[in-house]
Amino acid sequence: MKRIFIYALLSMTCLSIQAKQWTKGEVANIISRVNNTWQISHPDQERSFWDPAVYHTGNMEACLLFKNQKWFEYSKAWGEKNLWQGAREADNSRWLYKQYGESMQHVLFGDWQICFQTFIDLYNAANDFNEIGDVSRWVARAKEVMSYEAYSDANDYWWWADALYMVMPVMTKMYKLTGDTKYLDKMYENWEYSNSIMYDQETGLYFRDGKYVYPKHKTAAGKKDFWARGDGWVLAAFAKILKDLPKKDAHRKQYIDFYKKQAKAVADCQQAEGYWTRSMLDPEQAPGRETSGTALFCYGLQWGINNGYLKKKVYQPVVDKAWEYLATIALQPDGTVGYVQPIGEKAIPGQVVNQKSVTNFGTGAFLLAACEYYRHLKK
Repeated sequence: MKRIFIYALLSMTCLSIQAKQWTKGEVANIISRVNNTWQISHPDQERSFWDPAVYHTGNMEACLLFKNQKWFEYSKAWGEKNLWQGAREADNSRWLYKQYGESMQHVLFGDWQICFQTFIDLYNAANDFNEIGDVSRWVARAKEVMSYEAYSDANDYWWWADALYMVMPVMTKMYKLTGDTKYLDKMYENWEYSNSIMYDQETGLYFRDGKYVYPKHKTAAGKKDFWARGDGWVLAAFAKILKDLPKKDAHRKQYIDFYKKQAKAVADCQQAEGYWTRSMLDPEQAPGRETSGTALFCYGLQWGINNGYLKKKVYQPVVDKAWEYLATIALQPDGTVGYVQPIGEKAIPGQVVNQKSVTNFGTGAFLLAACEYYRHLKK
């Protein structure tokens, strides 16, 4: 009898969690609180490498959604600090990308190109935010670098899963900025190469890079090891490019098919509390909460629901659980976003991730998810 009572109590608790009905105002307040907390506590602008750049993609999502001048100015100041460039090597014969690198020569390395997403967004929104004067310099380097890549013969630029989020949206934004379909052609060529080295057809998920492909690499239990944040980058990338891709693009259906298959695989391995573990199909590899992958999945799935690609009846409960985790567990009383796995590339057994694990990119991913959830409530 006692056991039945406990089960009943647990069921009631779960029901009460699921019954929480968020309002637009509540979510808007969370977005403002998280973003203002970050900007107040980080007045000095960082370099234009991937991790602060991911924060700025989240900031711009919130800025454009709520027409917030202060948030616009914050990303503008970041652009000015970095001279509206990623890596700054001028001589294109010295540009690198085939190996990880943080030097100024790694101009074609995707981690130095994600900044162009924000620079283009700022450029496009300049009139709406009362920007006076010539803003062409905001996108001059983006045009120089990305046109070089688009017209090059190489197609092996994106050899790790993160690169799909870093650069695929740059390609669609460059197409919209210039009208040149060469950006879409190169995006497809690069994506095909990525699929050839790290896409798992059986599951529809992406290994982080070639080093982690099964069976060459396995979890401690001998299972396939899909890193949540890595797959989060990919799902979010699909959402971003489908938003900007022309309806008549020759490869649009293929992108959608990959996106839907990945979305199903992602939904199937969500944990009961709403988060995804760092090794998606083997929770015991690195058990416990993780926010960055969860936020990217929340964003990518909610976008698909909001735009008619995913069935609301099937996927909205998944997103609701993810949002509940993000808003009530990951979000800390001081306005920071915790439980973010530090910079890395895999699920690490024994690595401590807790309330104080706060990062710029984790905050940006949270803002992406929150803004898309707000749109869901607005509809």
